[in-house]
Amino acid sequence: MELLASRKKHPQNTIVNIGKVHFGDGNLTAIAGPCTIESKEQLFAIAEAVKASGADLLRGGAYKPRTSPYTFRGLGPKGLEYLLEAGQKTGLPVVSEIMEIADIPLFKDVDLIQVGAKNMQNYPLLEALGKLDKPVLLKRGSGNTIEELLYSAEYILSNGNPNVILCERGIRTFEPMTRNTFDINAIPLLKELSHLPVVADPSHGTGISSIVTPVTHAAIASGCDGIMVEVHNDPACALCDGQQAVDLNGFAQLMLGAREYEKIRCIYNNPL
Repeated sequence: MELLASRKKHPQNTIVNIGKVHFGDGNLTAIAGPCTIESKEQLFAIAEAVKASGADLLRGGAYKPRTSPYTFRGLGPKGLEYLLEAGQKTGLPVVSEIMEIADIPLFKDVDLIQVGAKNMQNYPLLEALGKLDKPVLLKRGSGNTIEELLYSAEYILSNGNPNVILCERGIRTFEPMTRNTFDINAIPLLKELSHLPVVADPSHGTGISSIVTPVTHAAIASGCDGIMVEVHNDPACALCDGQQAVDLNGFAQLMLGAREYEKIRCIYNNPL
């Protein structure tokens, strides 16, 4: 049986449309914002800055599946409220992570629902999201294979929702110097195997803010449809994952390079 996610089943690229933003149409789409929403003031400051630097969507975590139960796990519904306000103010579509089926009604106005790495194989949640008319960003688990990622996408697709975006965000290996090992191979391979758009998350993929920019540019060169970057106005004081967040100026510089790499990629893929 050929998978619904397979390029053999669906030779043409799937384009996921979120308002005026498109994933999979050949252009690079940028998602940016804080790992976790800490306050309305923090979020609004970051939202205005990432929009000015060229972000297409605003991300912000209201619910965070933390390894330790004693760390900050988000503001919950209040965080979503702030995110929607920031989206309306900036005009940016918003992205946030869902953790359980019961919270689906709270996400009715979120433009792109993210399934985090730790929920990639939460099959009841995937099936429930498959019944929605809402795009889903599906992150690869740190211990999961590419095949398992595609089968997880199948749970959403087979329940009627064709708007799935895959996300490579690093895998766990024997290397201890980075948070994860960013699997650059996965991007062109997923593009070959599947018609679904592919987004790169170099923040979780590396865990080190100083190398987020070069890994972002490498992901663009490898053919990703979008990037997802964690941005904070004061990374040293962030309540979650500050070590992998770029600051506002760093994101502006990252985006300047990203658009240049996008141009080069376009020329390479469309020679005269």
